[in-house]
Amino acid sequence: MIDVPTLVEQARLGRPRAVARLISLVENASPQLREAMAALAPHTGRAYTVGLTGSPGVGKSTSTSALVSAYRRRGKRVGVLAVDPSSPFSGGALLGDRVRMQEHATDPEVYIRSMATRGHLGGLSWAAPQALRVLDAAGCDVILVETVGVGQSEVEVAAQADTTVVLLAPGMGDGIQAAKAGILEIGDVFVVNKADRDGADATVRELGHMLGLGESRRPGDWRPPIVKTVAARGEGVDELVESLEKHHAWMEEHGELAARRRRRAADEVEAIAMAALRSRMGDLHGDRRLESLAERVASGALDPYAAADELVEGVTGA
Repeated sequence: MIDVPTLVEQARLGRPRAVARLISLVENASPQLREAMAALAPHTGRAYTVGLTGSPGVGKSTSTSALVSAYRRRGKRVGVLAVDPSSPFSGGALLGDRVRMQEHATDPEVYIRSMATRGHLGGLSWAAPQALRVLDAAGCDVILVETVGVGQSEVEVAAQADTTVVLLAPGMGDGIQAAKAGILEIGDVFVVNKADRDGADATVRELGHMLGLGESRRPGDWRPPIVKTVAARGEGVDELVESLEKHHAWMEEHGELAARRRRRAADEVEAIAMAALRSRMGDLHGDRRLESLAERVASGALDPYAAADELVEGVTGA
């Protein structure tokens, strides 16, 4: 058994080992997770969360590393949650060593954690919301969430971030592909990385055209900017940070930041409730109630919707 109060206190002091152990509690769905989350809750709600998403090869890890450097120059404590594909054999993150972020490995004000998706679709690990709470409570001013580059199923990052950054690169697919992937709708800031390559200006023009199609924004609404960067050389990164700060300020002014965080909390509560319900439903396999309902449905005496309602009432006591 882990001494949770001591662990939480150490995490709040920024001790990397304590932060790591708390996130491991999350990933392993430890029986002590509820106690840990209850202890962390009063210390959350201060970090600014930025999600980075985009197709494989656009430079998400390099851009994340460049953003860490930019925020550290501003004196910010930074957390990075890098969600990687899972190994089909070990279940662990394939890029767990974060080779593109080694320059920050010895900085005590930077915490980098790789998490495996473990088969979870949407570009994020199922444990990401609770891991973000741990980093928030540990005193991170900014948390960068880098998603798996999984093409058309990575839009879930928008539900976990205050600001979503969508990265594209010349030669990595046109604006129509971005529209098909659904990432044009989730982007608050767009970045054309590797802007020193041929076709960068054309990509910016095309992206601007795609964003303008069907645009029905009112005066005062946020208009996503398009920033050109060469993250490997740090070019354009300060302009990206300025765009992020402008979006943060706009959200606070218009009440959007609080609204997004309420939606995020609602989704988190719903997911935990559904997981608990699924767990209780899973125990019903072989249960006589389920077998009886199945017999009535198979014989035509009962329709499956009515049977499901009856089963849920029996499980929840509703």
